[in-house]
Amino acid sequence: MTAYWPSLRPSLVDYGRLLDGITLEGELLAMSAIEARDDLEVPGRPGVTVADAVRYTGDVYTQVLTWIRQGEPPDHWQRAPDDGDLVAFHTGARRALVAELAAHAPEEPCATWWPADRTYGFWQRRMAHDTALHRVDVQAAAGLDVRTVDTDFAADGIDEILHLWFGHWLVQRRIAATTAGAVGIETAGRAWLAILSTVRNSARRVPAVDAQAADAVVTGNPMNVYLWLWGRAPDRAVEISGDFDASAQLWGLLRIATSERPV
Repeated sequence: MTAYWPSLRPSLVDYGRLLDGITLEGELLAMSAIEARDDLEVPGRPGVTVADAVRYTGDVYTQVLTWIRQGEPPDHWQRAPDDGDLVAFHTGARRALVAELAAHAPEEPCATWWPADRTYGFWQRRMAHDTALHRVDVQAAAGLDVRTVDTDFAADGIDEILHLWFGHWLVQRRIAATTAGAVGIETAGRAWLAILSTVRNSARRVPAVDAQAADAVVTGNPMNVYLWLWGRAPDRAVEISGDFDASAQLWGLLRIATSERPV
C-alpha cells in the first residue's frame, strides 16, 4: 500500500482530468510551436527558446516512459536530434507516455522520485503540470494569448510545487532557508502555509492563512499565483502583503528547487 504524507491527498484534481490535461496542453504546445520561430526566447527565462521548450518536453516524456517501464531512472537522457522535427518528436513521445499511463489505474504502484507517492497518479499529475507550464512558455514566446487553466488545475499546481518541490526536493538537495519564517498562499478558497526553516523547509494545507502565523501572504487569481510560484509571472501579477523578504526567499528557493530537477 502506498504511504502518503499525513493529511496529504496527492491531487486536488481528478486523475482522469490530469491525464487528459497532458494531451490537451501538449497539443496546444505543439500547435503554438508551429506558429512560432524556434529561436524566439521565452519571456523571463534567459537563453530558453521555443525549440528548447519543445525539445525538453519530448525528452522528459521519453525519460519518464523509460523510468516507468524499467522501474528506475534511466542512466542517461535520450535527447531529440538538433536537426530533427521537434514537434513530431514531442508529439510521438507524449502519445506513447499517455498510452502507458492510461493503461494503469492512478493508484497502481509505480516507480517515482517522491516517496510519498509511488503510483502512476504521480506521473499523471507531474506531466500534466510540466506540460502546461511549457505550453505557457511557448505561447508567451510566440506572442500568442496565453490560455488560462481551470481554477482547480491551477490550485493543484500550487499544491504540487509547495509539497513536492519546496517541501521535498529542497530537503533531498539539503537546501534550507537562510532566515526562518512563514509565507501564506491563498487563492480560490484554498490556502497553504510554507514554512521557511534553516533546517528543513515544509508546507501544509490550511483552512485559511493566519496573519499572525505568516510573515507574508501571497494572494491573487489562481493562474497568476500558479505562474508566480513557478517563476513564470512577476511580483506585480500577485498581491504580496507583509514581509517582502520572506516572500522573496520562498520565490528564490523555488527557483533553486526547479532549476535542477529529476523531471
